Amino acid sequence: MLAKNYKNEASPIIKDYLFYLQTVKEKSPKTVEEYFIDLRTFFRFIKVHRDMVNPKIPFEEIPINDVDLELIKSISLSDAYEFMDYLKTDRGNNSSTRLRKTSAMRGFFKYLSVKKHLIDNDPLKDFETPKQKRSLPKYLSLEQSIQLLEAVDGPHKERDYCIITLFLNCGLRLSELVGLNISDIRRDNTARVLGKGNKERIIYLNDACISAIEAYLKVRPNDNLKDRNALFISNQAKRMSPVTVQKLVYKYLEKIGLDSQGYSCHKLRHTAATLMYQYGNVDVKILKEVLGHENLGTTDIYTHLNSEQKKTAAEANPLANIKQKK
Repeated sequence: MLAKNYKNEASPIIKDYLFYLQTVKEKSPKTVEEYFIDLRTFFRFIKVHRDMVNPKIPFEEIPINDVDLELIKSISLSDAYEFMDYLKTDRGNNSSTRLRKTSAMRGFFKYLSVKKHLIDNDPLKDFETPKQKRSLPKYLSLEQSIQLLEAVDGPHKERDYCIITLFLNCGLRLSELVGLNISDIRRDNTARVLGKGNKERIIYLNDACISAIEAYLKVRPNDNLKDRNALFISNQAKRMSPVTVQKLVYKYLEKIGLDSQGYSCHKLRHTAATLMYQYGNVDVKILKEVLGHENLGTTDIYTHLNSEQKKTAAEANPLANIKQKK
């Protein structure tokens, strides 16, 4: 089910929270959808656990449009832990998935107690989150990164080379790259990026990025475009989709023998961060800003120090001087 359907499926009190996430907290539609699905699973579990539904009704069909304040007030910390046990043992959810559901639940009850004052005590205030195993992100080595760039060819080589260059040098998310507009590329060698939660940040474009963008713009289609603003244009004369970009990345990864090793566009983002950190002496806090992990304002409120450090981080990437061969 998509988030847009919560208007029909969710009870008024749940709907209020989802609207709050969307309008006040400015969460993305995908995040609102995930929170809705997580809360729906939780309240379906509660209704089954308390024999509030006919056992013959499949779990995925249990309605939650009748979840009211009375039921919510009856929720205890024990209910939450039993739900976590159910997710692990019955549904096979890993710690990462359970952690996301925990965030949805805690956010919902905090909203009701702190923002709306509909419940006196937050039952999940002391709820401990599942411990998540931290594994090192997978990334390409410097040599593999250069091989990937050198593998680019074909009728759209300038476009594809530019895409992979931006991934490897700027650490963009897939959604950020496909969302780039021509107007986002600025004359001062920076680019405006719209990240998670519609948070805007400015990235610095090193020489490799500038060279790749200039080469691509010379051959970028201009006629009969369905989205004239989009930077990257597909064969259908419209903005490239995430799926299309992912496929082209897989294609070139396969060319250098990495197709079955768990690499993806997101791994190229990890590669950019790792190379900057390993070769550029980049401070971790600055790296977080480069990657958009922290909330940043627009250029006006950046301090001069941060601007210079982020510029240094972009130029510190050892791929900064790798340009497409003529």
